[in-house]
Amino acid sequence: MRDHGGNLDAAAARFGGRVEDWLDLSTGINRRPYPMPALPPRALTALPDAAALAGLESAARAAYRTQAPMLAVAGAQAAIQLVPRLAPPGLARVLAPTYNEHAASLRAAGWRVEEVGHAEALAGADLAVVVNPNNPDGRQHSPENLRALLPLVGRLLVDESFGDPVPELSLAPEAGISGLLVLRSFGKFYGLAGLRLGFVLGAAEDIGALASMAGPWSVSGPAIAAGTAALADRAWAEATTARLAAETERLDRLAQRAGWSVEGGAHLFRLYSTPDAAQAQARLARARIWSRIFPWSDRLIRLGLPGEEPEWQRLEAALA
Repeated sequence: MRDHGGNLDAAAARFGGRVEDWLDLSTGINRRPYPMPALPPRALTALPDAAALAGLESAARAAYRTQAPMLAVAGAQAAIQLVPRLAPPGLARVLAPTYNEHAASLRAAGWRVEEVGHAEALAGADLAVVVNPNNPDGRQHSPENLRALLPLVGRLLVDESFGDPVPELSLAPEAGISGLLVLRSFGKFYGLAGLRLGFVLGAAEDIGALASMAGPWSVSGPAIAAGTAALADRAWAEATTARLAAETERLDRLAQRAGWSVEGGAHLFRLYSTPDAAQAQARLARARIWSRIFPWSDRLIRLGLPGEEPEWQRLEAALA
Protein backbone atom coordinates (compact mmCIF):
# COMPACT_ATOMS: atom_id res chain seq x y z
CA MET A 1 0.00 0.00 0.00
CA ARG A 2 1.31 3.44 -0.91
CA ASP A 3 0.07 5.10 2.25
CA HIS A 4 1.68 8.34 3.41
CA GLY A 5 1.53 10.89 6.16
CA GLY A 6 0.38 14.43 5.55
CA ASN A 7 -3.10 13.40 4.43
CA LEU A 8 -4.93 15.97 6.52
CA ASP A 9 -7.89 16.05 4.14
CA ALA A 10 -8.56 12.39 4.93
CA ALA A 11 -8.13 13.04 8.66
CA ALA A 12 -10.61 15.91 8.58
CA ALA A 13 -13.11 13.89 6.55
CA ARG A 14 -12.96 11.07 9.08
CA PHE A 15 -12.76 12.94 12.39
CA GLY A 16 -14.16 16.37 11.54
CA GLY A 17 -12.88 19.92 11.65
CA ARG A 18 -11.23 22.03 9.01
CA VAL A 19 -7.78 21.18 7.72
CA GLU A 20 -6.61 24.46 9.25
CA ASP A 21 -7.68 23.20 12.70
CA TRP A 22 -5.31 20.24 12.65
CA LEU A 23 -1.77 19.87 13.97
CA ASP A 24 0.00 17.60 11.50
CA LEU A 25 2.54 15.33 13.20
CA SER A 26 2.10 12.56 10.64
CA THR A 27 5.23 13.50 8.66
CA GLY A 28 8.91 13.96 9.39
CA ILE A 29 8.90 17.58 8.21
CA ASN A 30 10.45 20.23 10.45
CA ARG A 31 7.61 22.36 11.84
CA ARG A 32 10.00 25.24 12.54
CA PRO A 33 11.11 25.82 8.95
CA TYR A 34 13.95 27.81 7.56
CA PRO A 35 12.78 31.43 7.18
CA MET A 36 11.83 31.75 3.56
CA PRO A 37 14.10 34.35 1.91
CA ALA A 38 12.76 37.09 -0.33
CA LEU A 39 12.65 35.72 -3.85
CA PRO A 40 14.17 37.67 -6.72
CA PRO A 41 11.48 38.47 -9.30
CA ARG A 42 13.21 36.32 -11.91
CA ALA A 43 12.70 33.24 -9.71
CA LEU A 44 9.01 33.42 -10.56
CA THR A 45 8.95 35.07 -13.96
CA ALA A 46 11.85 33.43 -15.83
CA LEU A 47 12.90 29.89 -16.58
CA PRO A 48 15.71 28.75 -14.25
CA ASP A 49 19.09 29.47 -15.80
CA ALA A 50 22.36 27.59 -15.63
CA ALA A 51 24.06 30.12 -13.36
CA ALA A 52 21.32 29.92 -10.71
CA LEU A 53 21.36 26.12 -10.83
CA ALA A 54 25.16 26.10 -10.51
CA GLY A 55 24.84 28.27 -7.40
CA LEU A 56 22.37 25.82 -5.87
CA GLU A 57 24.63 22.86 -6.61
CA SER A 58 27.62 24.68 -5.12
CA ALA A 59 25.70 25.30 -1.89
CA ALA A 60 24.55 21.67 -1.82
CA ARG A 61 28.06 20.33 -2.35
CA ALA A 62 29.36 22.43 0.54
CA ALA A 63 26.49 21.35 2.81
CA TYR A 64 26.88 17.67 1.95
CA ARG A 65 30.71 17.78 1.95
CA THR A 66 31.04 16.33 -1.53
CA GLN A 67 32.39 17.04 -4.97
CA ALA A 68 30.34 14.29 -6.59
CA PRO A 69 28.26 14.88 -9.72
CA MET A 70 24.70 15.72 -8.70
CA LEU A 71 21.28 16.43 -10.12
CA ALA A 72 18.77 18.72 -8.43
CA VAL A 73 15.26 17.28 -8.68
CA ALA A 74 11.75 18.07 -7.46
CA GLY A 75 12.22 16.31 -4.14
CA ALA A 76 13.92 13.00 -3.40
CA GLN A 77 10.68 11.39 -4.58
CA ALA A 78 11.44 12.45 -8.15
CA ALA A 79 14.76 10.60 -8.01
CA ILE A 80 13.08 7.52 -6.49
CA GLN A 81 10.89 7.37 -9.58
CA LEU A 82 13.78 7.92 -12.02
CA VAL A 83 16.39 5.52 -10.63
CA PRO A 84 14.51 2.32 -11.68
CA ARG A 85 14.94 3.44 -15.27
CA LEU A 86 18.74 3.53 -15.11
CA ALA A 87 19.01 -0.16 -15.99
CA PRO A 88 16.81 -2.92 -17.40
CA PRO A 89 14.51 -4.34 -14.71
CA GLY A 90 16.07 -7.08 -12.63
CA LEU A 91 16.11 -8.09 -8.99
CA ALA A 92 15.84 -5.27 -6.44
CA ARG A 93 16.16 -5.81 -2.72
CA VAL A 94 14.93 -3.18 -0.27
CA LEU A 95 15.91 -3.16 3.39
CA ALA A 96 12.49 -3.04 5.07
CA PRO A 97 10.26 -1.91 6.61
CA THR A 98 10.99 1.50 5.17
CA TYR A 99 9.60 4.31 3.03
CA ASN A 100 7.20 2.46 0.77
CA GLU A 101 7.80 4.45 -2.42
CA HIS A 102 11.07 2.66 -3.12
CA ALA A 103 9.48 -0.74 -3.58
CA ALA A 104 6.39 0.70 -5.24
CA SER A 105 8.36 2.70 -7.82
CA LEU A 106 10.56 -0.27 -8.63
CA ARG A 107 7.58 -2.57 -9.10
CA ALA A 108 5.87 0.01 -11.30
CA ALA A 109 8.98 0.00 -13.53
CA GLY A 110 8.90 -3.79 -13.89
CA TRP A 111 11.49 -4.79 -11.29
CA ARG A 112 11.15 -7.91 -9.17
CA VAL A 113 11.27 -6.58 -5.62
CA GLU A 114 12.18 -8.46 -2.46
CA GLU A 115 11.87 -6.70 0.90
CA VAL A 116 14.46 -8.06 3.34
CA GLY A 117 15.00 -7.51 7.04
CA HIS A 118 18.81 -7.57 7.24
CA ALA A 119 21.49 -5.75 5.27
CA GLU A 120 23.33 -9.02 4.60
CA ALA A 121 20.31 -10.22 2.60
CA LEU A 122 20.79 -7.41 0.07
CA ALA A 123 23.76 -9.24 -1.48
CA GLY A 124 23.15 -10.49 -4.99
CA ALA A 125 20.63 -7.81 -5.95
CA ASP A 126 20.96 -5.88 -9.18
CA LEU A 127 19.80 -2.86 -7.16
CA ALA A 128 19.88 -2.65 -3.36
CA VAL A 129 18.08 0.11 -1.43
CA VAL A 130 18.92 1.30 2.08
CA VAL A 131 17.34 4.28 3.84
CA ASN A 132 19.81 5.77 6.34
CA PRO A 133 18.62 6.82 8.91
CA ASN A 134 15.66 4.59 8.22
CA ASN A 135 12.07 5.74 8.15
CA PRO A 136 10.13 4.93 10.35
CA ASP A 137 12.38 3.28 12.97
CA GLY A 138 15.51 5.44 12.69
CA ARG A 139 17.79 2.43 12.16
CA GLN A 140 21.31 3.60 11.27
CA HIS A 141 24.01 2.01 9.13
CA SER A 142 27.66 2.95 9.29
CA PRO A 143 29.38 4.14 6.10
CA GLU A 144 31.82 1.25 6.48
CA ASN A 145 29.06 -1.35 6.44
CA LEU A 146 27.38 0.27 3.46
CA ARG A 147 30.65 0.47 1.52
CA ALA A 148 31.11 -3.24 2.14
CA LEU A 149 27.89 -3.88 0.20
CA LEU A 150 29.11 -2.19 -2.98
CA PRO A 151 30.97 -5.18 -4.49
CA LEU A 152 28.05 -7.47 -3.59
CA VAL A 153 25.33 -5.67 -5.56
CA GLY A 154 24.90 -4.17 -9.00
CA ARG A 155 24.00 -0.72 -7.67
CA LEU A 156 23.51 0.56 -4.14
CA LEU A 157 20.97 3.33 -3.57
CA VAL A 158 21.29 5.03 -0.17
CA ASP A 159 18.40 7.34 0.69
CA GLU A 160 19.66 9.95 3.17
CA SER A 161 16.46 11.99 3.26
CA PHE A 162 16.73 12.31 7.06
CA GLY A 163 20.51 12.57 7.08
CA ASP A 164 21.13 16.30 7.61
CA PRO A 165 21.51 16.08 11.41
CA VAL A 166 23.90 13.09 11.22
CA PRO A 167 26.56 13.96 8.62
CA GLU A 168 28.85 11.28 10.05
CA LEU A 169 26.56 8.64 8.51
CA SER A 170 26.59 10.11 5.03
CA LEU A 171 28.11 8.52 1.94
CA ALA A 172 27.68 11.76 0.01
CA PRO A 173 31.43 12.59 0.26
CA GLU A 174 32.22 9.51 -1.83
CA ALA A 175 29.16 9.41 -4.04
CA GLY A 176 31.13 9.77 -7.26
CA ILE A 177 32.28 6.15 -7.25
CA SER A 178 30.71 3.68 -9.65
CA GLY A 179 27.69 1.76 -8.43
CA LEU A 180 26.69 4.16 -5.62
CA LEU A 181 23.76 6.58 -5.67
CA VAL A 182 22.90 8.86 -2.74
CA LEU A 183 19.61 10.72 -2.32
CA ARG A 184 19.21 13.87 -0.25
CA SER A 185 15.96 15.63 0.63
CA PHE A 186 15.84 19.38 1.21
CA GLY A 187 12.25 19.84 2.36
CA LYS A 188 12.27 17.69 5.51
CA PHE A 189 15.10 19.20 7.56
CA TYR A 190 14.52 22.73 6.26
CA GLY A 191 10.76 22.41 6.69
CA LEU A 192 9.95 23.65 3.17
CA ALA A 193 8.58 20.46 1.66
CA GLY A 194 6.20 22.32 -0.63
CA LEU A 195 9.13 23.73 -2.62
CA ARG A 196 9.86 20.18 -3.87
CA LEU A 197 13.65 20.07 -3.87
CA GLY A 198 16.10 17.22 -3.49
CA PHE A 199 19.32 15.89 -4.94
CA VAL A 200 20.70 12.66 -6.33
CA LEU A 201 24.47 12.18 -6.22
CA GLY A 202 26.44 9.55 -8.08
CA ALA A 203 28.92 8.66 -10.76
CA ALA A 204 29.03 10.97 -13.77
CA GLU A 205 27.47 8.45 -16.17
CA ASP A 206 24.53 7.78 -13.85
CA ILE A 207 23.87 11.45 -13.14
CA GLY A 208 24.08 12.21 -16.86
CA ALA A 209 21.52 9.53 -17.63
CA LEU A 210 19.19 10.75 -14.89
CA ALA A 211 19.54 14.34 -16.12
CA SER A 212 18.51 13.25 -19.60
CA MET A 213 15.42 11.56 -18.15
CA ALA A 214 14.53 14.54 -15.95
CA GLY A 215 14.78 16.99 -18.84
CA PRO A 216 15.39 20.74 -18.58
CA TRP A 217 14.17 22.73 -15.56
CA SER A 218 13.96 19.78 -13.19
CA VAL A 219 13.52 22.20 -10.26
CA SER A 220 11.67 25.52 -10.00
CA GLY A 221 13.07 29.00 -9.69
CA PRO A 222 11.74 29.48 -6.14
CA ALA A 223 13.24 26.14 -5.08
CA ILE A 224 16.63 27.16 -6.49
CA ALA A 225 16.60 30.54 -4.74
CA ALA A 226 15.40 29.27 -1.36
CA GLY A 227 17.57 26.17 -1.48
CA THR A 228 20.72 28.15 -2.27
CA ALA A 229 20.16 30.45 0.70
CA ALA A 230 19.20 27.73 3.17
CA LEU A 231 21.95 25.26 2.31
CA ALA A 232 24.57 27.99 2.71
CA ASP A 233 23.32 28.89 6.21
CA ARG A 234 25.35 26.46 8.29
CA ALA A 235 24.70 28.35 11.53
CA TRP A 236 20.96 27.70 11.16
CA ALA A 237 21.59 24.03 10.37
CA GLU A 238 23.80 23.55 13.44
CA ALA A 239 21.36 25.31 15.76
CA THR A 240 18.44 23.33 14.34
CA THR A 241 20.26 20.02 14.79
CA ALA A 242 20.92 20.84 18.45
CA ARG A 243 17.31 21.91 19.02
CA LEU A 244 15.91 18.76 17.40
CA ALA A 245 18.16 16.53 19.51
CA ALA A 246 16.80 18.10 22.71
CA GLU A 247 13.22 18.00 21.49
CA THR A 248 13.31 14.29 20.61
CA GLU A 249 14.06 13.64 24.29
CA ARG A 250 11.14 15.84 25.30
CA LEU A 251 8.77 14.00 22.97
CA ASP A 252 9.97 10.63 24.25
CA ARG A 253 9.22 11.69 27.82
CA LEU A 254 5.68 12.77 26.89
CA ALA A 255 5.03 9.49 25.09
CA GLN A 256 6.38 7.39 27.94
CA ARG A 257 4.16 9.22 30.43
CA ALA A 258 1.24 8.25 28.19
CA GLY A 259 2.23 4.59 28.52
CA TRP A 260 3.96 4.24 25.15
CA SER A 261 7.43 2.75 24.73
CA VAL A 262 10.13 4.10 22.44
CA GLU A 263 10.85 1.85 19.46
CA GLY A 264 13.20 4.19 17.59
CA GLY A 265 13.26 7.33 15.54
CA ALA A 266 15.45 10.07 14.15
CA HIS A 267 15.82 13.81 14.72
CA LEU A 268 12.54 14.65 12.95
CA PHE A 269 10.28 11.80 14.05
CA ARG A 270 9.84 9.20 16.78
CA LEU A 271 8.37 5.71 16.67
CA TYR A 272 6.42 4.32 19.62
CA SER A 273 4.82 1.04 20.58
CA THR A 274 1.28 1.23 21.92
CA PRO A 275 -1.26 -1.41 22.95
CA ASP A 276 -3.44 -0.38 19.98
CA ALA A 277 -2.09 1.98 17.33
CA ALA A 278 -5.45 2.72 15.72
CA GLN A 279 -6.94 3.60 19.09
CA ALA A 280 -3.95 5.83 19.91
CA GLN A 281 -4.29 7.62 16.58
CA ALA A 282 -8.01 8.16 17.13
CA ARG A 283 -7.35 9.53 20.61
CA LEU A 284 -5.03 12.17 19.21
CA ALA A 285 -7.35 12.83 16.28
CA ARG A 286 -10.14 13.81 18.65
CA ALA A 287 -7.82 16.65 19.67
CA ARG A 288 -7.22 17.40 15.97
CA ILE A 289 -3.67 16.04 16.06
CA TRP A 290 -2.77 13.74 13.18
CA SER A 291 -0.23 10.93 13.56
CA ARG A 292 1.01 8.07 11.41
CA ILE A 293 0.21 4.40 11.78
CA PHE A 294 1.17 1.59 9.44
CA PRO A 295 -0.74 -1.15 7.60
CA TRP A 296 1.92 -3.70 8.60
CA SER A 297 1.69 -3.11 12.38
CA ASP A 298 -1.24 -2.83 14.79
CA ARG A 299 0.84 -1.33 17.59
CA LEU A 300 3.32 1.16 16.12
CA ILE A 301 2.63 4.89 15.84
CA ARG A 302 4.96 7.60 14.55
CA LEU A 303 4.96 11.24 15.61
CA GLY A 304 6.80 14.15 14.09
CA LEU A 305 8.05 16.85 16.43
CA PRO A 306 5.75 19.77 17.27
CA GLY A 307 6.93 23.25 16.35
CA GLU A 308 6.44 26.24 18.62
CA GLU A 309 5.55 25.90 22.31
CA PRO A 310 1.73 26.07 21.86
CA GLU A 311 1.94 22.96 19.69
CA TRP A 312 3.88 21.13 22.40
CA GLN A 313 1.32 22.12 25.01
CA ARG A 314 -1.50 20.95 22.74
CA LEU A 315 0.12 17.55 22.30
CA GLU A 316 0.89 17.21 26.01
CA ALA A 317 -2.76 17.91 26.86
CA ALA A 318 -3.96 15.33 24.31
CA LEU A 319 -1.63 12.68 25.73
CA ALA A 320 -2.37 13.44 29.39
